[in-house]
Parts: sequence; structure tokens; C-alpha cells
Amino acid sequence: MNILGIESSCDETGVALVSAAAEGVPQLRAQALHSQVDMHQAYGGVVPELASRDHIRRVLPLTRQVLDAAACRLQDIDLVAYTRGPGLAGALLVGAGVAVALAEALQRPTLGVHHLEGHLLSPFLSADPPAFPFVALLVSGGHTQLMRVDGVGRYALLGETIDDAAGEAFDKSAKLLGLGYPGGPALSALARAGDPGAFDLPRPLLHKPNLDFSFAGLKTAVAVRLAKLGEPSDAQRADMAASVQQAIVDVLCAKSLRALKDTGLKRLVVAGGVGANVSLRARLDAEARRIGARVHYPEPALCTDNGAMIALAAAMRWQAGLAATQAAGAFDVRPRWDLAAVS
Repeated sequence: MNILGIESSCDETGVALVSAAAEGVPQLRAQALHSQVDMHQAYGGVVPELASRDHIRRVLPLTRQVLDAAACRLQDIDLVAYTRGPGLAGALLVGAGVAVALAEALQRPTLGVHHLEGHLLSPFLSADPPAFPFVALLVSGGHTQLMRVDGVGRYALLGETIDDAAGEAFDKSAKLLGLGYPGGPALSALARAGDPGAFDLPRPLLHKPNLDFSFAGLKTAVAVRLAKLGEPSDAQRADMAASVQQAIVDVLCAKSLRALKDTGLKRLVVAGGVGANVSLRARLDAEARRIGARVHYPEPALCTDNGAMIALAAAMRWQAGLAATQAAGAFDVRPRWDLAAVS
């Protein structure tokens, strides 16, 4: 089974080809990715209309690139998968439209995939794949959730952010510090030169006995402290960046460990763009060793949005007998879509 995956939910156009047998971990044959970071930098964030137009320009050349790299013909594709949601409506429609048109031309089925399910399953393409069941920390620019995962399509929400996601806290704090877009990586880079204990920043909901998150108050605290400083020195900016990162890592680690304790599981999967953060990985690895647990991550190249995770999710759904493909020529997108409702 050769599955072509197309990801276009936000500001990355990703295409990949995955091969899967009836059993065993699907294999990534080739992938290609185009990031729109340079285009959106001038605006300080993603401009949805520009994102959609760029997906239109990129998706077919990337598809040709992937097929060439995999030495695969169009006729060898058995299933075309695309990101159905959540994401930007216009951007999602580009990927969905191309996927359905291609499938119609080839007389092949299509499958709409949940974006977060792709992230959640992406560590199965790593050198150290997890095994079910596990707790998943989905942490990105738009989502921060803890899920119990008992198998493909068997997801139970344990906790989520009630306001800003962790990635938004990184990006908004970076903007307050005068850093460019995307802010998260820039803040993490600046944090390496700072003292994480220099500023006493809040850890919202840290001691609450639930698994929910809140990061809006952290961003507000950063704004207040920077306003008091007036014109912070380079050292103070680095200290603030380190303090912000430490506060976010503290909360993510504490809640993840609490989720492991509450569920009795000993395996944690971390996925999404923030999952690439070096400080977060180091802290989670150390805390997991302390309690005899394991942490699994996607390869760094698969932490960002990508086509490989979409093709993989479709392949694993097919293996599990859950690949309910759509009627010929029919498709829709779901800009808002609860992962816990996916089965």
C-alpha cells in the first residue's frame, strides 16, 4: 500500500510517500517540505490568504519531487491522504482539493486525516517508536493537550489549555522581547545566554489537581515586567527569555508527569513543534528516568507540520481497519475539530 500524504493546515506545505504492509510500522519512502516563514516574517505572523496562495504554488512541485525521490509513479499510489483539519480553512481547502482531484484522476480513494492525530502518531517513524498505550503531550503553536492513547483512533482527552497554547506563550513573549517571527525558536536561542531564575514568573495552574494548562497570564506577566524595566539590556532580555522558557517547561513537565501518575502508564509521547525544544526534552528525559518511565519523540525534522505524519496516520488507520475513505469527488475540511471525537 503506497500512501501519498498532503499537509497544508497552516504555513508549511508538506508532501510525503509512505508504504505500509498489513502489519508492522509503515515506512517513509520520501518527503518534501516548504516553509513559508520568510514570507510571513514581514507581517509578524501568518497571513491566511497569503498562506493559501503559497500552498497552491508549492503542492504540485513538491508532489513531483517526492515521487521522483521515491522512484514511484503516480499510478503506484493506492491512497491519497490530506489534512482535513484543524487549521486555516483556506489552506486546508488547497490540500483537500488537490488530493481529491489527484485521486479522481487516478481512480483511487482519499482519506481526510486529523492534523493532531498525525502529530500524535509521528514518533512511530522514529528510530525509537513507542508502543500502545501511552500518554501523549501534544504541544504546538495552537494546541496544548494531554491525551491517553490506547491505540489508533482510541483517544481520551486528559487536559488542555483553557487559553493560550504553549507555543503561543513562546511566540507572544518573543514578540514582547523584540524577537522576529517565528518567535519560539528565537526565544529559545536567546535563552541559552540567560539565567532562568532571574525573573519570578507565574506557573499558571501548576498546583491545581487537574491536567489543564493556562499560559495567557504568563505572557501578561512578561509584558508587565518588561514595562518596568523600560529599555532592558541584552543581558536582561536573555534572562527574561530563559525565565519564560523555564516557566513553560516547568508546567509542561509537571502536568505530563501527573498524567503518567494518574493513568498508571509509563510511556510518554511528545509531539508538535514545541516538542523540539531542547530544554523541554532534557527535562522530560531526566524526570522520566527518575520515575522509571520512557519518553518518545518524533525525529526533529518531523516535529514541524509535514506530509509524512499525514501519510503515516492514514497508513496506521488502514492497518487498524479504520480508513473510512470518502465517496468519489467528495471532500470537506474542518477548521475546528476535536481530536477526542476522532475514532
